[in-house]
Amino acid sequence: MGLMDFIKKQFIDILEWTESGDGTLAWRYPMAGNEIQYGGSLTVRESQMAVFVNEGKIADVFGPGMHKLTTQTLPVLTYLKNWDKLFQSPFKSDVYFFSTRQQIDQRWGTSQPITIRDKDFGAVRLRAFGNYAYRIADPKLFHTEISGTRDRYTVEDLDGQLRGLMLQHISDAVAQSGIPFLDLAANQIEFAKQLRDATAPSFEALGLKLEGVTLQSVSLPEELQKILDQKIGMGMVGNDMGKFMQYQTAQAIPKFAEGAGQGGGIAGDAMGLGAGVALGQVLAQQLGQGLGGVGPAVTGAPAVAAASPAVAASADDVMALLERLGDLKAKGILTDEEFLAKKTELLKKLT
Repeated sequence: MGLMDFIKKQFIDILEWTESGDGTLAWRYPMAGNEIQYGGSLTVRESQMAVFVNEGKIADVFGPGMHKLTTQTLPVLTYLKNWDKLFQSPFKSDVYFFSTRQQIDQRWGTSQPITIRDKDFGAVRLRAFGNYAYRIADPKLFHTEISGTRDRYTVEDLDGQLRGLMLQHISDAVAQSGIPFLDLAANQIEFAKQLRDATAPSFEALGLKLEGVTLQSVSLPEELQKILDQKIGMGMVGNDMGKFMQYQTAQAIPKFAEGAGQGGGIAGDAMGLGAGVALGQVLAQQLGQGLGGVGPAVTGAPAVAAASPAVAASADDVMALLERLGDLKAKGILTDEEFLAKKTELLKKLT
């Protein structure tokens, strides 16, 4: 390079970065072929850190403050060539700035239900949603592992990776918390803490610090929610067999009526809508009387419905209820002991 070219070359004496608020995590200072003046200043703001890279290797990391670039503050300058006695070691290095402020309101959530072990249900598939916040804690590690030599690296570029790390550790968090699913809604803070503790090491490996995690919602898929609703209904009934029968009959009557109204189902082919409702009333009456008089007597039912057809319907529908009890046991809503007790009591009504 000729002397005139050297004199015309511009030397950078102030390096700084003012964040634009666009979610930038790492930003490379645009050198554009220029060189840094020996003794120039580097300004790093409170929410930033800066990294000097010389010949592809990280030379030093600077925290907040104003730094004079000399051999005392940047020892790598000792090994750089002096240009001319009129100039004190202008040099060319890459300078990267990193934002260390918290990146808040980052969203995480299960795109598909995930299966976890549960104390009450054995295993459940749940959905969960929430937010998390993080910051760059080790810019040197973040530079070597994530951002590299890119001119700019943003929160959006990192979003998918971090969200995956959050979801990966949900099962671990549930196991460590020991909280059953039914209690998760009332213990969201504890679950969120366990999720943060389980995920934090994976963030640290990228040079990040996971500052906080919140849980906004936890729920079951629709089909499992229906089973849970049934279990809640059973819990309200308790161990009273008569009330259980009333509960089951109340659940069945609308289905009888619907099938009858459409001309199909158990009652539809022979009775029609009105007779289907009457069958439900007779069934409730017979079961109530057979179990100790639970439930009021049904008045206003046609005589034909109270005669032999009622007896036949009672036997058939008790068998149907046994089948429903079997389904409840298979789904874990009834224990084996509860099922056998109810089965024995129902079968006595057929003898």
